[in-house]
Amino acid sequence: MMKYPGWTVVLFSGLLAAAAACAAAENGANVVLTLHTNVNGPVISRHIFGQFAEHLGRGIYEGIWVGPDSPIPNTRGIRNDVVTALKALHVPNVRWPGGCFADEYHWRKGIGVANHRPATINANWGGVTEPNTFGTHEFMDFLDQIGARAYLSVNVGSGTVQEAADWLEYLTAGPPDALGAERAANGHAAPYQVAFVGIGNESWGCGGNMRPEYQADLHNRYATFLNNGALRVASGDGTGNDHLIDVLMERSIGQMDALTLHYYTIPGDWTKKGSATGFDAAAWAHTLKLARGIEPRIEAIEALMDKRDPQRRIGLFVDEWGTWYDTEPGANPGFLYQQNTLRDALVAALTLDVFQRHTDRVRMTSIAQMVNVLQAMVLADGRRMALTPTYHVYDMYKPFKGATPLKIRLSTTRWQRGEDDLPAVDASVARTADGATVVALVNLDPERPAHVRTNLKGEFRGSILTAAKMDAHNTFDQPHAIEPAPFSARAGAEGWTLDLPPKTVLVVSAPVRH
Repeated sequence: MMKYPGWTVVLFSGLLAAAAACAAAENGANVVLTLHTNVNGPVISRHIFGQFAEHLGRGIYEGIWVGPDSPIPNTRGIRNDVVTALKALHVPNVRWPGGCFADEYHWRKGIGVANHRPATINANWGGVTEPNTFGTHEFMDFLDQIGARAYLSVNVGSGTVQEAADWLEYLTAGPPDALGAERAANGHAAPYQVAFVGIGNESWGCGGNMRPEYQADLHNRYATFLNNGALRVASGDGTGNDHLIDVLMERSIGQMDALTLHYYTIPGDWTKKGSATGFDAAAWAHTLKLARGIEPRIEAIEALMDKRDPQRRIGLFVDEWGTWYDTEPGANPGFLYQQNTLRDALVAALTLDVFQRHTDRVRMTSIAQMVNVLQAMVLADGRRMALTPTYHVYDMYKPFKGATPLKIRLSTTRWQRGEDDLPAVDASVARTADGATVVALVNLDPERPAHVRTNLKGEFRGSILTAAKMDAHNTFDQPHAIEPAPFSARAGAEGWTLDLPPKTVLVVSAPVRH
């Protein structure tokens, strides 16, 4: 146990070096966090903690689906260890089957007897065989096992309105509907529930290379016939195209309930994105600066949407976001497999903080992706599985689900590395349904602690995530190299004061006093 002024924290051995550096440093940032009792917007939707699972690399096959005959423990072909890990996060929704894959996916190839389903080629991701053994019923079974809701991406790029409408009917219709009867014959008598329907994906790119005006007309046509009660989501921006947002808001506002934003954090460029590990402090700073760039983009889109929807009926769904680095050496470049480090944990925390500051528009997000792809929650290889630092941040942030954001004033010094100038600390504060206060603090500086003074009172408990190295990560041989440590603190007479170690995510809650 180590003691610091105003707080007491129990640290695992992997955190000792960072804590010692914190205690020794005298030149850390000075931060003042002032909490106001008034609210900052609608409640934080649990759906901003959504996930994305595309037929890409080893995300579905090996990552989620191993088949019922696999020696890897599974339930109806879905691996048990991954289900257990995801169920613990209380995942609210899963977007499937893509991504770019969605606009080449024809759902009928993924129903019926598994060994009679036709194999196809995944042209978008590596040119590998797609066996279609994980299809509609398997996906809905997976959702049931982890307790999540369905966010289906229908095929607009190479499909038809009839195909999309039939899929929704097959999923949701009861007797005596013929497609509902076909579903029952395939093993599921009761209708499924589908909460969200994405009408196309990246229609400006891999989803069809469409002009905004053409896309809006096509969206309206699809939306007219996808009327089963699911929220209808238009494919929005991913390239900074204000004109696309404006056209959709003008021409499709009556035929959509949300539109999307895709935002990836790429420290390099599309030809050389940068390594997931082995980076220096400059790459750390540049990556975090780029990640924070999602907030001005959200603000710009909100302004465009407000012109035609001042009541903010239409939601903004950030249904693809996260870090994107060069594929790990030796992996298929089309599989987008990358390691996940403490840097990714901070990207996740900073981005969730942004979403929580924009609850009046941002009502769903889907991090890319769930397992073995990009900024994954879980890495799996054969029988082995490892939880990533990003997973741990999602676990730490669970108290924010359904909480009401509170107004804060954050006064923080800044730090600079090269041309990248950043605040030392980011924060998010909310009040839970039972009246508790939950606080998230992120120290972005990889080298210096942050001295944080607040007007928060009482005793706080939670968890802290940090490590000695910027690229600390878990492996299959060392799956617990970096994970949260318990944290507790009691405020002094003037309020809660603490020193955040460098490169830290901290989430604490103050229980309600009765």
